[in-house]
Order: sequence, then structure tokens, then C-alpha cells
Amino acid sequence: MNIIREETISLFENNNGQVSLTQTRKKGLELKQKVIEELRNCADVYARIFTFSIHNMRNSKLKDLRQTWRHSRFYFGKNKVMAVALGRGVEDEYKENLHKLTRKLQGQTGLLFTNSSRKEVLEFFSKYSEDDFARSGRMASQTVVLEEGSLKSFPHSMEPYLRKLGLPTKLVKGVITLTREYTVCEAGEILTPEKATILKLFGYKMAQFRVSIESMWSNDGTYEVFTNRRPETVVPSQVHLKAPPKMEEDDDVPLLQMQQIESDDDD
Repeated sequence: MNIIREETISLFENNNGQVSLTQTRKKGLELKQKVIEELRNCADVYARIFTFSIHNMRNSKLKDLRQTWRHSRFYFGKNKVMAVALGRGVEDEYKENLHKLTRKLQGQTGLLFTNSSRKEVLEFFSKYSEDDFARSGRMASQTVVLEEGSLKSFPHSMEPYLRKLGLPTKLVKGVITLTREYTVCEAGEILTPEKATILKLFGYKMAQFRVSIESMWSNDGTYEVFTNRRPETVVPSQVHLKAPPKMEEDDDVPLLQMQQIESDDDD
């Protein structure tokens, strides 16, 4: 899979102290031209091109998907460049009816070049999904409630950190205890960083990474648009969580986990 990244223009000074963009602009144009050539080559080599949209984007999940479909090619990221490569209208389309395909390139949408059949692609992606932790800024799909009681899975050193996240905790004979039932989030509310972190600490994966196939172009010039074939996943409106599995008796482990949870990575 080639992930087409945003062009970054760097400013630098020449010997006279003047700022020049010539070199970086040239490199950016060369990169775009290379991508255009690759896309057109894929249109020549593969029998079908599918447009797809991604829900709850995760780079690590997309990387795994690429490995599963290593016989095909994924392009995702720079919609305008992909549209230029294949054609935005009848007058400049690379092959017949490709301009209809590029109209779908909006938002988090990409292209899948493949020789797999229409049936194989639709069946695979209608069943494919991967659960993951919800991120802050996303809407909660469920109401999540933590049950009152001891949290023996967490070492006592984490109690101040849990309180900082908003949990009603205290130490009882050296054991972290949730003093009352606590609602982490209500269905429909936007998750704060603290709420997303609590869900992750308790091991609850609310988000679902999945791919929707939206249309298909075939090398005979035919084009087809698909309606939503995937049934909505039915989940309970409210869930009650107990303490997660016990951590190792090593304070370095939870501290490392806390650092990873608090970091804003792209995984």
C-alpha cells in the first residue's frame, strides 16, 4: 500500500539570507508525478479498482490489511493527486469512465487496485472489522459504568493517577478501591482524554476499524456504485465493567502503560 502524504514545504536561507522554495517545490512536483505514474500503471495492470472509505482510521490496522491483501495495491491519502492521475472528467480520464470513480474520492477515501473478483472483495469487506480503543474527541457509542469495589488489578502506586482521571478511588488496606459506581461516559457524548484513558485502562474497546466498499470500476469500462451492504453492529446500550485482569507486580509496567496511553500516537 502506498500512503500518499501531505507535501511539506520547508523554508531555508541561501547565502544571501533570502528564503528559497525552489528545491522543495521541485521535489514535491517530482513526488506527485511519480505517484501519478504509479496509479496509471496500476490501472493498466489490475482488472478492477474499488473506492473504499475507512471508519475509525488506525494506521496499524491499515498496515495489517495491506499485508492480508499483498496481492493488490492500496492508495490512501491524497485525493486530489489520485483524481488527477485517473481523470476528473471525460476529457482527461485515463481510461473510459474512470472519472466516475474519482468523484468518490472525498474525505477518508482510498483506492484498491486488485485482480480479485467483485464477489471476493465485497464478501471479505462485508465481514471484516477490528475492535480498538476509542479516542478522545469521538462520540461514545455506549454508556459505560464501572462497578463499585476493589481494583486489585492496579498496583497501589496508581491510585493518585486514577483519582486525577476523575475516578472516586481510595486506598483500603493497600488496595485501590472504587468507592461508588462510576459512569465513565454516556452514549452520545464526546469522549474527553480522561474518559478515553479510563476505557483503555479497563481494557474496553468501543471503536471498530472497518472498511466500506463504495464503488467499482472494471477494465472493460463499466462502473458500479454499491449501497451499504454491511448490517449495523448491534451493541448493548449500556455496559458494566469490573476491574481488568491483574497487572504484573512491577510498578514499572503500569507506569509504562500510562505513558503509552497518554501519548497521542497514530496507532
